[in-house]
Amino acid sequence: MSRDICVHTWPCSYYLELEKRWVPGKLALTSLSLKFTTDKTGEILVDFPLASIIEIKKEASHFIFSSITILEKDHIKHWFSALQPSRNAVFSIIEHFWRELLLSQPGAAAGLASSPVTKGKELTSLMACSQKRLEDAAKVLHHQGEQIDSIARGLDQMESDLDVADRLLTELESPSWWPFGSKLWKTPSEMRPRKDASTASSKPLGKEGILIQVAAVISQKAESQVKPGRLTLLVSGLEIHDSNALLMHRFERDDVDDIKVHTPYEISIRQRFIGKPDIAYRLISAKMPEVIPILEVQFSRKIEMLDDASMLQSTGPSSTAEKGSSVWRAASELMYHSLSGEPSSGNQEGKSLQLQASEPPISEGEAQELKQILRKLKSLALDAETELERQEEALDGITSAVDRTTVTINKHNCRMKRLT
Repeated sequence: MSRDICVHTWPCSYYLELEKRWVPGKLALTSLSLKFTTDKTGEILVDFPLASIIEIKKEASHFIFSSITILEKDHIKHWFSALQPSRNAVFSIIEHFWRELLLSQPGAAAGLASSPVTKGKELTSLMACSQKRLEDAAKVLHHQGEQIDSIARGLDQMESDLDVADRLLTELESPSWWPFGSKLWKTPSEMRPRKDASTASSKPLGKEGILIQVAAVISQKAESQVKPGRLTLLVSGLEIHDSNALLMHRFERDDVDDIKVHTPYEISIRQRFIGKPDIAYRLISAKMPEVIPILEVQFSRKIEMLDDASMLQSTGPSSTAEKGSSVWRAASELMYHSLSGEPSSGNQEGKSLQLQASEPPISEGEAQELKQILRKLKSLALDAETELERQEEALDGITSAVDRTTVTINKHNCRMKRLT
């Protein structure tokens, strides 16, 4: 149940069918289940997985009180009323997580009961997730390299313009009676930057790719006013669309002032203004754990983990990382022994024996798949290292070009002042 993290809680009342009365308490939504706890005694009256839900509806109890009804597979109907901040807000969030669970894991409950996940499948899934994260980081790195190349082309064009300015200033500084005061032809060095400039201007620099796109529940001002929509993370910014695919707002990468991670499933994005209200959106999504690592790469200085998110990160993701590292080590050992046929070493004593006794060994097909993923990860890492080295050299060249351009501009300013 490591994934079963609390997403949101709402004050509400639950209807006890046997006693014919409403009980005040709190409704808690996790990534996998719903739970209702009473305020008076702290007793858990309702606790069932989202996968067992058949239907979620908005209804009215006694034709007066607005309620949400949830029907389970065994035809047990649950009534929740007096929902805060509003019935629509609670309904939208619960329905979103229920639908995302059904779409991402069809028959998850039956699958878990019938076919246990082997260690090889678990390792393959973990490494495939790592591969996807590295590919997303490579996309961001590639776009950063394109921006650096664009800056270098701009500096080349600036140096070309400064050469033209130097030629014009030389003509102005030469006496009118001097017959050789102007150049009647252009040197190849003057022609080359113009060609580069035309090539740079003809390239569509604004074209970009989509890193990830997830369904989300969006609220802008009041927490009670929410609507389903979609969050699109681009290389150069963020886009928020409504359920009809209409653009609600686009945040350019430089426009985002801060991103706050409230929980692993909830974030808020804000753009500050002087003299007018800020633009802020709050988003909840079942796929947000896949978005947050990419946001950390793109907005490392602007993203902030709040207390709840930090606590969950320390208990959830970090433990997952520790588990991943131990699983990674176990993977290499299992792969080696499954391919070589040698018994494992006794460095883990009883744990290795228990693992081999309780779980089936990794199959040859799974080992081959793991080897392919490892090769892909190694290739991506080497490409990223090469790109970083190239960008460092380009940045050194940009620094030198900026210094030369600054000196040239200062000289031209002095020459123009003398002319005036």
